[in-house]
Amino acid sequence: MTILADDGPRLLRGGPIATALREQVAQDVVVFREERGYTPALAVVVVGRDAPSAVYLHKILDGCRLVGIEDRLVELPAESSADELGAAIRGLGDDPQVAGIITQMPLPPGIPLRTVIDNLDPLRDIDGIHPVNAGLLSLGYEGFLPATAHASVEILLRSGIELAGRHAVVIGRSNVVGKPTALLLLREDATVTVAHSRTRDLAAITRTADIVVIAVGKPGFLTADMLKPGAVVVDVGINVVDGKLTGDVDFASAARVASAITPVPGGVGPLTNAILLRHLMEAARGLASGRMPPGTRSLAATTPEVR
Repeated sequence: MTILADDGPRLLRGGPIATALREQVAQDVVVFREERGYTPALAVVVVGRDAPSAVYLHKILDGCRLVGIEDRLVELPAESSADELGAAIRGLGDDPQVAGIITQMPLPPGIPLRTVIDNLDPLRDIDGIHPVNAGLLSLGYEGFLPATAHASVEILLRSGIELAGRHAVVIGRSNVVGKPTALLLLREDATVTVAHSRTRDLAAITRTADIVVIAVGKPGFLTADMLKPGAVVVDVGINVVDGKLTGDVDFASAARVASAITPVPGGVGPLTNAILLRHLMEAARGLASGRMPPGTRSLAATTPEVR
């Protein structure tokens, strides 16, 4: 693992990788439209709003427009019932042109996540939250991956960061980021420790890590004294502080120790959105041909390497 140079850490930017990926997706959309006679659609269901989700939402919709994918925004009031949300998701699943459905999280109090899972077609689950796709991931089979977890590992692979044999610590055990990221790192032969809110002496664990991936939703949580010199840091946090986006890493202090780090904004976020578009096209082709799409195909094998 490279020790930090005098001029600061290497910034692992998702933007250049995302640009290359979107260019390929735009070409795929044209081919699909010519072959099938319609443009596949991505439906985003929103129940109420919170600031981080609103930022993420608009980035997704902007990405659709850039590549020619039809974007459908379904907004439900925060006081909507679980039955109303379920009906909206089922209705989208009955539309043959809707190839992907994502529901913004967190859901309002009183609406359990099971409402989404019970009504979501796993073949349209391009963000990998359905138990079918989660099970395929855990078993190492093909299915849709949670896009943020996919992006967190893909940015390391595309940046030439060695994973095999390295000790990676994932801070956060959510079903959409922490757990799937740990599984994907294991696929790349990393040795993985998952830490969380009940972990004792977290700093002692993170100081042993070659790679730290953090997704806890706490601004500035990871600081320099929690890192070993030369560590690679992937910041998955999206927080809004004083009207500005910030991650879970205290960037100023971590940059004094890390050899490479993802900025927020500009790191994992742009790549997450581009990967969702890639998943959408895989879903569209799978639905059109009546087969399960290869949602876990490595992006690094199909798009140019960006360092």
